[in-house]
Amino acid sequence: MEAEYGGPTMEQIVGLCKRRGFIFQSSEIYNGVAGCFDYGPLGAELKKNIKEAWWNEMVHRRSDIVGLDCSIIMHSNVWRASGHVDGFSDPMVDCKISKMRYRADQLYFAKIIVAGEVIGYVSVLEDGKMQAVAENQANELKRKLARKGELEAIVLKPYTEATPEEYALIPSPATGKPGSLTAPRAFNLMFQTHLGAVVDDTSVTYLRPETAQGMFINFKNILNTYRLKLPFGIAQMGRSFRNEITPRNFLFRSREFEQMEMEFFIQDDADWQKCHEYWVTECFNWLKGIGLREDLLGLDVHRPEKLAHYSRACTDITFHYPFGVQELEGIAARGNFDLRQHQGASGKNLEYFDESQKRSYLPHVIEPAIGVDRLFLALLCSGYYEEEVEGEVRIVLKLHPRIAPIKAAVLPLVKNRSELVALAKDLHKKLSHSFYIQYDESGAIGRRYRRMDEVGTPYCITVDFDSLEDGTFTLRDRDTMKQDRLTESEIFTFLREHCS
Repeated sequence: MEAEYGGPTMEQIVGLCKRRGFIFQSSEIYNGVAGCFDYGPLGAELKKNIKEAWWNEMVHRRSDIVGLDCSIIMHSNVWRASGHVDGFSDPMVDCKISKMRYRADQLYFAKIIVAGEVIGYVSVLEDGKMQAVAENQANELKRKLARKGELEAIVLKPYTEATPEEYALIPSPATGKPGSLTAPRAFNLMFQTHLGAVVDDTSVTYLRPETAQGMFINFKNILNTYRLKLPFGIAQMGRSFRNEITPRNFLFRSREFEQMEMEFFIQDDADWQKCHEYWVTECFNWLKGIGLREDLLGLDVHRPEKLAHYSRACTDITFHYPFGVQELEGIAARGNFDLRQHQGASGKNLEYFDESQKRSYLPHVIEPAIGVDRLFLALLCSGYYEEEVEGEVRIVLKLHPRIAPIKAAVLPLVKNRSELVALAKDLHKKLSHSFYIQYDESGAIGRRYRRMDEVGTPYCITVDFDSLEDGTFTLRDRDTMKQDRLTESEIFTFLREHCS
């Protein structure tokens, strides 16, 4: 049973993103493209900071992981060998009346049983409120049919578990009419394109649906050029594309997104379970370290029957979004499946020669993979607060200073005193050499504080009349609203310690 959610609503998050320039709908002036988003000025900064924090943690601070940046378009045989051409599909369900299409594993149904008799079925789309919606539908049908007796508990199951006989009884979420849904059918999620001037079967290729395969097909290149010894990892960040039929929940499930993935290669006889547990812990602690609320994080250990055929184990780090608990990061023990597939399909030797054991083998791999956009959304949900201050509602985005788009704002107390403005602009110019600093002189000082609070700026630096006398400035903390007097050099030191 899910714990009670204690965060903002999606309406609050979406409203903040549009109002303050974090996220815009892609192609908005042409009525938008579903499942595609544009990152505005603050969104671009926040996204860049997320990626830099991950890269610093996974690559720069470790001696056993190197980076890679692969082409988005690769040889089509890459995707045949990996199984994506034949197997990268979702079971889809169509409504024959409304023409709506749903993912079968995100469409749930249940029998409505009153006094031991099935009086009908309900169907709902997966979200955090689907149980309550299903119960309301069941009570409404019971009332409509004037059935007496006790309504049994509503047990929701994914549509993929429905029998052919039940297809004719389950109503469509779009129309409410039973029998209008098709049986689940496979739909490949890869975007197909063509290479070269001639468009035919020989020119077909795909936009990558994940970044992982580029690391496997470059395994030997990196091994030969970087002289690495097992265990070691290859990390990559980049865009991926999936033709989601039902993109939903804002940034959570989109058609174009960025991933941060790492393949950590280990000996074939290594204690893979211990290594897997190590990376689950490392990833969980990193997510806490960049500011995610621990009470909204969780772990979901996949049961054996839910694992991919090549997977030894998989643990998801989950996050409690406004629409329910969902996967944020997956840490999978993939065995040597990928290297074995590409070695067989390409005819190239991808084995590792272990000098200490004087033998060659295909290494096994542990794969932590996280979506930048999902993490972006989780950080907003984790940091968003509304609180009353002096009789007014203060919206504050409590982002970690390392992640916050704007590190500090320089604010002259008033804008009609030239000496204050000149000093403030000079301080802003100096700080901007090292940090992303914003200058704001518009409106009352309290209103400027609120604007900075709302976009997650951790510190405000006010230039006042005392600054002209003693060379000190007021540094205000976003979360506590505490104010301290610091000199220019002390401000530089403070920001380096807290924002770098």
